[in-house]
Amino acid sequence: MILLQANQIARLFGAEVLFENLQLEISSRARIGLVGRNGAGKSTFLKIIAGIEAPDAGTIAKNKTATMGYLAQDTGLISNATVWEEMLDAFAAVRIIEKRMRELEIAISESNPNTANYQTILKEYDRLQHDFSEKNGYGYENEIRSVLHGFQFDASFYDQKIATLSGGQKTRLALAKMLLQSPDILILDEPTNHLDIETLAWLEGYLQNYSGALLIVSHDRYFLDKVVTEIYEISRRKMRHYKGNYSRYLDLKAEQLASDWKAYEKQQTEINKLEDFVARNLVRASTTKRAQSRRKQLEKMDRLDRPQGDEKSAHFLFDIEKPSGNIVLQVEDAAIGYSIEEILSEPINLDIRRKDAIALVGPNGIGKSTLLKSLIGELPFIRGEVTFGANVATGYYDQGQTNLHHNKTILQELWDEHPTTPEVEIRTALGGFLFSGEDVDKPIALLSGGEKARVALAKLAMNKENFLILDEPTNHLDIDNKEVLENALIDYEGTLFFVSHDRYFINRIATKVIELSENGSKLYLGDYDYYLEKKQEEAEIAALLEEKTVIATVSTGKQNFQQSKEQQKALRNLQRKIEKIEEELATLDEEITAAETKMTEPLVLNDHVQLNELNQFIETAQQRQEHLMEEWETLSLELEELT
Repeated sequence: MILLQANQIARLFGAEVLFENLQLEISSRARIGLVGRNGAGKSTFLKIIAGIEAPDAGTIAKNKTATMGYLAQDTGLISNATVWEEMLDAFAAVRIIEKRMRELEIAISESNPNTANYQTILKEYDRLQHDFSEKNGYGYENEIRSVLHGFQFDASFYDQKIATLSGGQKTRLALAKMLLQSPDILILDEPTNHLDIETLAWLEGYLQNYSGALLIVSHDRYFLDKVVTEIYEISRRKMRHYKGNYSRYLDLKAEQLASDWKAYEKQQTEINKLEDFVARNLVRASTTKRAQSRRKQLEKMDRLDRPQGDEKSAHFLFDIEKPSGNIVLQVEDAAIGYSIEEILSEPINLDIRRKDAIALVGPNGIGKSTLLKSLIGELPFIRGEVTFGANVATGYYDQGQTNLHHNKTILQELWDEHPTTPEVEIRTALGGFLFSGEDVDKPIALLSGGEKARVALAKLAMNKENFLILDEPTNHLDIDNKEVLENALIDYEGTLFFVSHDRYFINRIATKVIELSENGSKLYLGDYDYYLEKKQEEAEIAALLEEKTVIATVSTGKQNFQQSKEQQKALRNLQRKIEKIEEELATLDEEITAAETKMTEPLVLNDHVQLNELNQFIETAQQRQEHLMEEWETLSLELEELT
């Protein structure tokens, strides 16, 4: 069933066209990803779909019965209620039904079953009970607990006032409430911002099973691959539709571009032939009519536009002035936190070698950014210290871009740090990061998040350090510029240590993963997918050990009361077998000694046949001894384990 249709949607800013003629269709249980460059108009289009803004042209047709929910990026929940009270509000309609059911239950208990009023009450109660069950009335509190747990809110948060929480917590709660409200069409603008990897994985699973339709803007390619089944791309003011997840969209887009070029080149060949024929034959009397016919054919031809392919992307590299030594950085048994009483993580051990590309992962709040700042000396370690190797030159990317000067222009920001570099070289470097012409005179204070990120990366590239410490370098970058950054870091000849929640980025860049937890650091020798596999193995082993511990505990309890008859029987059997082996070993020892003694007798020494027989007997007896000793050792170990 079609829930919503957008037809010929346009947004204009005076004479400038942001986009036009956009078409989109949302059906029941659709899983749609909306992609495009920063500034292409994705968020504006979502607001038009959600009815928050009106289009300059086109129409939105929505199923009248379909409910819609829209959550803008970085929207925090504003409320004076507690976390639990606010989540209960998502089920306000269900709770009204529940309240009425309680009233009817009292009325039923007090009414005469033989009256007409009693039957009326019963009918209303049956209807409400059906509606209550349909709306998950018997399980909505468990659903609230499940969603809050998924967003890293345990029971200790339930009674906290939302107004007292951090901005990131309010953002997660806004998304949690929207999910609990479960609208038929759920529109999410960058829902993965500021979520740690564990929460992202939970959200993916939740959205995969979501009962309604989804329309999502996201720059998280891993997330899009897991959740969406169709892609709408806004590019050059137009929109195109592709079936499949993000990876499939990339393949289809490449195929479409190749097909467009083939059709364009074929038509250009035909046009050139026709134009050449007209030019050579129009003035000749014998061929004028045919030339005029070709000219009319050219005039009527629907000419294809030249395929434009991808929009202009940034292009840059991270060079190094000189290589470092093999050992880049070492930390041993360090602790990070706010004070000796408030340690976030320990013991932390790092051994970073030249050309390592290491991703630092862990839950929000565990101290990943704190660790990076401790490594560069901005914050002290609570315990421990960092040791750098020979010739290490460190560059640091701060996710908050606090090292940018808001009172400077883009050009000044780079030139002031490299005053001896010619202006043309500074402008060339900035051009690689999509700043050209008058763009370089923009004040830093007026830039978007994506523009600030590109300025910060430009500064980093200019410095040519051989060890880059990066804190969420993909934040604020669109997908195309993320890919440019990835390619630049893959070609980088130095060493990388970075924090990121972009799993696709980690998979492409990282050769190792370090997980940070309250119990310190743990190294995994592989990319993100390898890290996930090992975590799954660890979880399975832990579950198995826990199960064995429970069984052993129960078993021990029973044995303390009365040792099982089977174990007693096994003990007796083992003891009897061991005693029998010991008796046989003693007998064999005596027989071997007797045979060896006999071999020394004068009569036997001159009887080669008898000597040979005795020798064979001794060898056989010794082999039997060895076999019995092995069996004795095995049985003794079993006896030791049982006792």
